[in-house]
Amino acid sequence: MLGFLGNKSSNLVGLDVGSSSVKLVALSKNSGSYTLESYAVVSLPPTAVIDGNIQDVGEVAETIEKAVKVAGVKLSSAIAAVPASAVITKRIEMSNVFTEFELEEQIKVEADQFIPYPLDEVALDFEVLGPVKNNESLNTVLLVACRKTDVEQREDAISSTGLSCSIVDVDTFAVERAFPLISSEQRDASDLVGVVDIGAATLTLNVFKGTEIVYSREQAFGGNDLTNTIHQQYGISIEEVEQSLRLNELSSEIQEMVVMPFRGTVAQQVSRSLQFFYSSGAHSELSALFLSGGTATIEGLADQLAEELGINADMANPFLNMPISSRVNRARLERDAPSLIKACGLAMRGFEGKV
Repeated sequence: MLGFLGNKSSNLVGLDVGSSSVKLVALSKNSGSYTLESYAVVSLPPTAVIDGNIQDVGEVAETIEKAVKVAGVKLSSAIAAVPASAVITKRIEMSNVFTEFELEEQIKVEADQFIPYPLDEVALDFEVLGPVKNNESLNTVLLVACRKTDVEQREDAISSTGLSCSIVDVDTFAVERAFPLISSEQRDASDLVGVVDIGAATLTLNVFKGTEIVYSREQAFGGNDLTNTIHQQYGISIEEVEQSLRLNELSSEIQEMVVMPFRGTVAQQVSRSLQFFYSSGAHSELSALFLSGGTATIEGLADQLAEELGINADMANPFLNMPISSRVNRARLERDAPSLIKACGLAMRGFEGKV
């Protein structure tokens, strides 16, 4: 939807820089249908990204280079995202008589009233969403702002690999964009669908009504707890643990002693997030729950959640009904798909407005 650094462009690779790994997705589009051309998931050093902030641009750039090599396709441009937690969004109503230049100047005046730091430190973008209901002389404008450093860190990491960073999006916009691919089932307009992203450091519950997020809550809990426990108790390197978890290659002893109890803890945390959601207002029950993120792939987690919560729970897979290039390892993709939602949504951004 929004590009802090550029206009719409086609054929961009989606690049999701998370706390523990870089995820890359390359799509093509023909006659309105997407094809997954290639993807990659490459682990990051533990201190390269902390709380969504890039701490070591060099290490992130090196990991992006590895991801490009793993993907094995020729790439030139990328689209990345800043975390929603680093972004301020606001919907405002503006007269529709403004020229584009006048609107930009007026947006700056409006932004200065609610952004808590100097505008010269801010990356600012906006999108006109359309006329205000019952008042066609006004437009609803979505205003988005974040610190320039958050944008520049990602631009620097990407550009130092030889790729150009054409657009910086917001991660929740990427999730919204990819959501129709993971939930193609026909639902009533009033149905609520949850997507729980269980990453390395955070657990985020997004609740959708239609194709829009109407509720979002993030908490500090993720797969790092499991990784560090296995590392400390069994002396296996962090990188080895992450790889073994991803490929489901841990010993039966570790599965039984550490992974299974942790799965129960994950279920408790998801249940807690849902309780916060239900207590936040007069909400109806969720009609379905999808699990995304690297930690969501723990074997049996979806079944346990479905049983404990009484909700149909499935792994989120944006490629379920998408043609897949022959260069993609399908068995590995099935394991990795839940962690590729954001990267997929970012790749889709490059085709907006194109058939």
